[in-house]
Amino acid sequence: MTATPMTATQVADLRRLDVAHHLPGQTDYRLQQDLGGSRLITRAEGCVIHDADGNAILDGMAGLWCVNVGYGREELARTAYEQMQELPYYNTFFKTASVPAVRLAAAVAARLGGPLKHVFFNSSGSEANDTVFRLARHYWAVRGEPKRKIFISRWNAYHGSTVAGASLGGMKMMHAQGDLPIPGIEHVMQPYLFGEAFGEDPEIFSARAANAIEERILAVGPENVAAFIGEPVQGAGGVIIAPPTYWKKVEAICRKYGILLVTDEVICGFGRLGSWFGFQHYGIQPDIVSMAKGLSSGYMPISATGISESIVSTLREKGGEFVHGYTYSGHPTAAAVALKNIEIITREKLVERTRDDTAPYIAHALDRLRAHPLVGEARSLGLIGGIEIVAEPRTNRRFTGEEGTAGPIVRDICIRRGLMVRAIRDTIVFCPPLIVTHAELDRLVDTIKSALDEATPILNALPKAG
Repeated sequence: MTATPMTATQVADLRRLDVAHHLPGQTDYRLQQDLGGSRLITRAEGCVIHDADGNAILDGMAGLWCVNVGYGREELARTAYEQMQELPYYNTFFKTASVPAVRLAAAVAARLGGPLKHVFFNSSGSEANDTVFRLARHYWAVRGEPKRKIFISRWNAYHGSTVAGASLGGMKMMHAQGDLPIPGIEHVMQPYLFGEAFGEDPEIFSARAANAIEERILAVGPENVAAFIGEPVQGAGGVIIAPPTYWKKVEAICRKYGILLVTDEVICGFGRLGSWFGFQHYGIQPDIVSMAKGLSSGYMPISATGISESIVSTLREKGGEFVHGYTYSGHPTAAAVALKNIEIITREKLVERTRDDTAPYIAHALDRLRAHPLVGEARSLGLIGGIEIVAEPRTNRRFTGEEGTAGPIVRDICIRRGLMVRAIRDTIVFCPPLIVTHAELDRLVDTIKSALDEATPILNALPKAG
């Protein structure tokens, strides 16, 4: 369906209302006001979004890391419509469940595989990680080890925006608001070779980053640690891809001290890395998995927490209510859409296509950026990647000596040239829908290159790090 174009007056009025009444997420509200309102996205199809000013923009971010099957899927819209006619909503509190929720749980468990046989539904990735936090502490209390409360996470990790989620995450700018993190959460170094150990041997760095987890476990006492949580690839942290052996080392440490291993698959799940889940790519076995985004390709708000059979067996054996849940846990319409979304991913072999076709293609295409004088590193895994902008080739030296100056400049040029990407400090990150074509991937890379070219004189006029 093609929307009727808006008049300039209509667009101006909507932007006025945006400033007057609407508070977008993760936004500088003074900047929203100074810009005269937000960019208004009006429609989308495939991998392209359209704004109210008539611009067609290649969505290199799949919405917010989530629109895996692309926009305009009539099947998903029809599924929501049909489910709303039959049963739009019911809760799971009253010893009840809806048919779509039960079927979706089985479908998710089948793709998680192994001991991860149970699924708890939520509405957002933040809620999924809140569930992780409460479930793990409850599990250890039921087992008779109530002192096991501490979570170990990593600096620059992102696990959501709720109080628990932001605390589990390692974003210092989020901690600065609201007196976070809450007690019982420890943070260790991230496996960010380019940013924190430039030039170090990857295997030595891998061992050092994993050993930081063990050192913190020993410092606080293994008997006090509930779990380690980490994203297979740190998405919102800047597409931080750990050295290949890191995750196996982390898993061994968790097993050594008997703590739970949690993988946050909110971004990496449902095909992003060329496997159904990131932990499968790395060949590890977590005890708990949080997921969202690609679960419904963003068509409905839904998330889930996958839980191992051993944890659930303990809860069932000991009995007692898990006093946790949300009004929309197992929402039947959201569950029906997510189930159809998984069917599409499976039928169209989007996981396999990512692994065998588009991931190798984009990895090779990034060669066109690696020789650029502003590029310190261009990295990808599956269909997620990042380009580090530096002041001096073959270094990690930043403009002005502070990260976050160059990235927004290049990002804004990319958007003006018709490509939606994100700047995380001085890293340009991308994460297109899994249906992306070779031609669209070429356009993505070539647009970033032309944006870097345009930005070069602007950035070279800035002072460099001393």
